[in-house]
Amino acid sequence: MGAGEVTAAGVPEQGDLVSLVASAREGDRAAFGRLYERYARMVHGILLGRVPIGEVEDLVQDVFVRAMRQMHTLRDVSCFGGWLATVARNRANDYHRRSVELVEFTEDSPKEAREKPRSTTPEDDGATILALIRGLPEAYRETLILRLVEGLTGPEIAERTGLTAGSVRVNLHRGMHMLREKLGTTV
Repeated sequence: MGAGEVTAAGVPEQGDLVSLVASAREGDRAAFGRLYERYARMVHGILLGRVPIGEVEDLVQDVFVRAMRQMHTLRDVSCFGGWLATVARNRANDYHRRSVELVEFTEDSPKEAREKPRSTTPEDDGATILALIRGLPEAYRETLILRLVEGLTGPEIAERTGLTAGSVRVNLHRGMHMLREKLGTTV
C-alpha cells in the first residue's frame, strides 16, 4: 500500500501516515498537500463547531498555513492528527479572543433572538440543528459535526483526532442522545 492508500476500514496504515507526515515535516509540499486532503474535513468540522459559519473556510486555510510553519514543533509524527486538531482548536480560540472587542450587545439582543420565527426551509432547519449541536459539550459537539456534517466514519474520526475508537463511539452515542433530547425526538 502507498502513502495515500487506506485500509478497508477507510483508515490509512500507520506506517504510511508516519512516512507522509515525516516527508511533509522535511519540507515536501506534495506530502503536505496530501495531508491537507486527508485532514481538511476534520479541521473544517472542528472550526464549524466553534466559530461563525462564514469564517470557517478562511480559518481552515489559516490552520494549514500555521501547521505547515509549525511542523518542526511536532515531536511525534504518529500524533499528527491530534496535533493538527489542537492547532485548529487554538486557532478558533484565537479568533474569539480577537473578535471579543468587536462584538457589541444591546439590551434587546436576547429578546430579539427569542422572537425569531421557527425555521421554515431545509437550510434554516440545518442551521437550527447546527446551532443545537454547537450548544452541546465540546467532546460531543466536535465528534457529531465530524460525523454528521463532514461525513467521517467513527474510525476516521479516531484516526484523525487522536481519540480512541471507544471514545469516539461513546461521544457519538451520548451526543446523539443529547441532540435528540434537544430536538424533542425519541428516535
